Amino acid sequence: MKILVLGLGYVGTANAVLLSQQNEVICYDIDADRINLINNKKSPIEDKLAFEFLSKKNLNIKGVSEFPSQNDFDFVIISTPTNYDPDTNYFDTSTVETCIENLNSQNSKATVIIRSTLPVGFVERVQKKYLKQEIIFVPEFLREGKALHDSLYPSRIVVGSHSDQAKKFAQLLVEGATKKDVKVLYTKPTEAESSKLFANAFLAMRVTFFNELDTFAMARNLDTKEIVKAVSLDPRIGDYYNNPSFGYGGYCLPKDTKQLLRNFDQVPQKIMEAIIDSNTMRKDFLGQEIAKCKPKKVGVYRLAMKEGSDNIRESSMQGIMKRVKAKGIPIIIYEPLIIEEMFFNSPVYNDLEQFKKDSDLIICNRNSSELSDVQDKIFTRDLFQQD
Repeated sequence: MKILVLGLGYVGTANAVLLSQQNEVICYDIDADRINLINNKKSPIEDKLAFEFLSKKNLNIKGVSEFPSQNDFDFVIISTPTNYDPDTNYFDTSTVETCIENLNSQNSKATVIIRSTLPVGFVERVQKKYLKQEIIFVPEFLREGKALHDSLYPSRIVVGSHSDQAKKFAQLLVEGATKKDVKVLYTKPTEAESSKLFANAFLAMRVTFFNELDTFAMARNLDTKEIVKAVSLDPRIGDYYNNPSFGYGGYCLPKDTKQLLRNFDQVPQKIMEAIIDSNTMRKDFLGQEIAKCKPKKVGVYRLAMKEGSDNIRESSMQGIMKRVKAKGIPIIIYEPLIIEEMFFNSPVYNDLEQFKKDSDLIICNRNSSELSDVQDKIFTRDLFQQD
């Protein structure tokens, strides 16, 4: 098959690498640096396995710097950003719609596969507008930093259509996977859109549950670790994804929970609103706890949402940082991803040892061996060194 991938973020890159094992894949992104990296057999995302595949495997993949005009693609995968717009309380789907419009203007016969996260009802709406274009939503369930791994070993493949083309695309994903006997589920488009948002809302709910447990334990001077272990040994709950944190963050969970809440308009709900409120409350509580330590200067160790990620957008650490600064406590930052000398009016250090010396208290969402010599300065809720 000949496949066009539009957007080389972590979803697009993982799909491009996966499918280029057995198919011809052409990639397009508005960021020329990402195209150059692909053509130089380097990964445009922070993903160890993607680096290995691109540098060592014989993949049929190429990047182009202009929107392709060829009409001989079998599938076009759209994996462009759909950020949550706080002004409209809705996903901004303009990049996806622009891609579809460009294809439609070329009279492309390719089947459009959308892997960007969508608001509920999007595909039904655009399919009515572009009747000649088959549009299928195939939600992704990938972790940042492990996007290719999760494509090679998928927990499931959900396809928002029962058409022949939908089954052909699902087969391509199965053929590219290393895992055998992958579960494939075919649904209607709106059910597929809903499944993506509800899956991420459940993950966010699990994060907030164990964070509220930790807040309770801290407030009552109890041992969080003992309570979590006792609770998690119940097989219905499970001993995983239960490590307290500074709150959920990153690209997906904040925007997807807000979008799902928006889609609940006129539908009774309590949980969705509570998840979002709980995440805010957690940051408020931890900001107060940090202030109680009466530090003269707080060091922020890493802004990235988690280990192995190059994404600082919507990171929970930024929320904690804002609350600490609001209490008049000076902040310094150690974050190798930031090349600027200042970040939101706080100094950025590139010398870790100097950062440690200048910090009275160091806050980190996830502890690190880099901080092993200053554990007496550390404030973290990372109890299990996982998740």
